[in-house]
Amino acid sequence: MTEKEKMLNGDFYDSRDPELIKMYHNARKLLKEYNGLDSELTEERENILTELFSFKGKRVWIETPFFCDYGENISIGENTFVNTNCMFIDNNKITIGKNGLIAPYVQIYTASHPLKAADRILEDGNQSRYLTSSKPVKIGNNVWVGGNSVIFPGVTIGDNVTIGAGSVVTKNISSNVLAYGNPCKVISEL
Repeated sequence: MTEKEKMLNGDFYDSRDPELIKMYHNARKLLKEYNGLDSELTEERENILTELFSFKGKRVWIETPFFCDYGENISIGENTFVNTNCMFIDNNKITIGKNGLIAPYVQIYTASHPLKAADRILEDGNQSRYLTSSKPVKIGNNVWVGGNSVIFPGVTIGDNVTIGAGSVVTKNISSNVLAYGNPCKVISEL
C-alpha cells in the first residue's frame, strides 16, 4: 500500500513521501497563482480551482487568500461560497455540499497525530518525524459555517445546518439544527 493509500485509508502514513510531496508542491503552485490573481479574472480563477480540486460544482466562489494541503482531496458543490483566509487541511477527503456558506477563517482539519509525544515523534537519525493519520470531513447541503470555526477530523455535518461563529466542531452534527460552542453542540432545531 502506498503512503497516499494509507493516508486516505486513515492509517498512519509518512507525510514526507515523495508522491505526497509532489502533490503538495503542485497545490502550492496553483494556490500561489490563484491567490495572486485579480478578482476580475473569473475564468482563470475557475480553471485553477477545477485543476486544484477533485470536484468543483458550478458557481463556486472562493475568496483569496485560500489555503489547502493538496487540493485534490476537496470536493465542493454548486453555489458554495468560501470566504477569505480559509484553511482546508485535506489529508483526507473534504466534501462540501451545494449552497454552502463558509465564513472567513474557517479551518477544516482531516489530519491528526497521537496524543502522547512518545507515540507521536519518531527519531530518525538527526531528524524527528511525526506519525500522522487522517479521517474525512463531510459537510452537507445548505450549511452555513460561521467565522473562525474549526472542524475536526472525521466530523460529518448534516444538511440545512448553521454552525455559530467560533465553534469547535469535534463531533457529528445532525441535519436541520443550529449548533455552536466549544465544543460545538446542538442548540435548537431549525
